[in-house]
Amino acid sequence: MAEAPQKPVLLTGASGALGRVLARNLAAQGWTLRLTDIAPFPDDVPPGCTFTPADLDNGVDILRLAEGCGMILHFGGISVERPFEEIVGPNLRGLFHIYEAARREGARVLFASSNHSIGFHEREVPLDDSCQFMPDGYYGLSKAYGELMGRMYWYKHGVESVLVRIGSSFPEVKDARMLSTWLSYDDLTSLCVRATLAGKTGCSVIWGASDNARTYWRHDARESIGWAPKDSADPFAPQFAGVVSDSPIQERYQGGAYTIMGYSRKTPPPGPLF
Repeated sequence: MAEAPQKPVLLTGASGALGRVLARNLAAQGWTLRLTDIAPFPDDVPPGCTFTPADLDNGVDILRLAEGCGMILHFGGISVERPFEEIVGPNLRGLFHIYEAARREGARVLFASSNHSIGFHEREVPLDDSCQFMPDGYYGLSKAYGELMGRMYWYKHGVESVLVRIGSSFPEVKDARMLSTWLSYDDLTSLCVRATLAGKTGCSVIWGASDNARTYWRHDARESIGWAPKDSADPFAPQFAGVVSDSPIQERYQGGAYTIMGYSRKTPPPGPLF
């Protein structure tokens, strides 16, 4: 059996699509997981795991769940574009509670950030992990906020973070954009494993994508934690290379469909945004 952490690991957002995958895959590797979500866990709870319903907005519950944990895999919160008032509680206050729990326990955090924190960068410009935030909506804005909170807790309190800008994590590629952004479930799992077991991470940014030849992204901190993706979207290229939208805005920017949600500009910007 693969190496497992010595301390329990808290997994938030456990009832979501990615949380369920991680619960199943990490439990199979012998991990002791504390699963939590505001929604009921829809599957049988895997061996070695416990599930406790909790609201991220309830800081006391989060502190209790994190007690004794060495790692928090934070996949909880609103995971799609929604009005600002729906984002505030789980994605802003909720994240504060996660980092306060990590500070108290001396735990590391893997923050499930998103490519939507940089979604208004153009697709033709390869990005490093130090690129400017260019969120494409309130959801992406909350992810930029989350990364900044991780950095603040590192510099102010020494809380380690791995900030993973997830591209598109699905069982298979669905369209041309995913040929650049796809992250397989196996690569997601191995990234969580390495983020947890690495000796030191500081506050690291990693592009959450498989080994895709058409990637929009390049330099990040993956080597420092010993992670290398093994899957690739490339075999899907013949099937999906032509599957694009009819929106020039959506096809121009890395955030894809999120960039045109609520879009009200009369004319697009005449070239790169900066």
